[in-house]
Amino acid sequence: MKTSFVAYIDESGDEGFTFHQDGSGSSRWFLLSATVFRRSNEPSGVSALKAARQTLGWETKKPFHFTNMKHEQRLVLLHRIALLPARTVTVISYKPDILDIERYQANKCLLYRYLTRLLIERVSWLCRDHYKAGEGDGVVDLIFSDRASMSYDDIRDYIGMLKQQSEAGAATVNIHWPVINIQNLRAIAHSHLAGLQIADAVATSYLYGMRLSRLNVADPSYMRLLRPKAYKYRGNCFGYGVKFLSSLEDLKNRMPHLHETFDGW
Repeated sequence: MKTSFVAYIDESGDEGFTFHQDGSGSSRWFLLSATVFRRSNEPSGVSALKAARQTLGWETKKPFHFTNMKHEQRLVLLHRIALLPARTVTVISYKPDILDIERYQANKCLLYRYLTRLLIERVSWLCRDHYKAGEGDGVVDLIFSDRASMSYDDIRDYIGMLKQQSEAGAATVNIHWPVINIQNLRAIAHSHLAGLQIADAVATSYLYGMRLSRLNVADPSYMRLLRPKAYKYRGNCFGYGVKFLSSLEDLKNRMPHLHETFDGW
């Protein structure tokens, strides 16, 4: 039987911890985002990118890399993504708030793995809550944008360890395991799949809405277009489609621009 869902996963920001007073160095933010389709709706992502290419006058197979696009081009793409029958889940870390930085520096990809755990938890809840009988086996395929520095066997092992902990009664692991098949986890080059290009656009849009530029300006306009796509539970997206490691209210108090970024959410 076919799987019911597919989640395309990409990151934005970086995992470094070198922060300079002038704003240079590592990104203050690192986040992981998933765009989740029902398998029956997955072709709509291909169609959306095809339509965006036609509007932009791009060649048929030219991939979308959000950071390399101009503002108007991004808007064309995001208006198409905003119409898709899909939901997004984004897990966000403000790295200066992490207390045990040395542990993350000493363990390669530790922050990525932790965000993956929180992301898969929320993707599993989304798929659990929205499964329709007769539409596949209820399982979600997890497809990551391939990173040259990442071992996805390690990610599989990490998720397998979480499952063992959960089965042993660990209350801190909240993944709904019936929808997760660890062997379905794959990593594919960004340019090969429309879903990964969409996930890249979503992840980078969130980063731009929170990250201050060298001129002390953020751009939440992209996030506003994507706000209806965020997974909600009982009308609330925070903790579900949008998960912060830090307290959002505390972040807003320290960074007033986040009030505008999340106005109306």
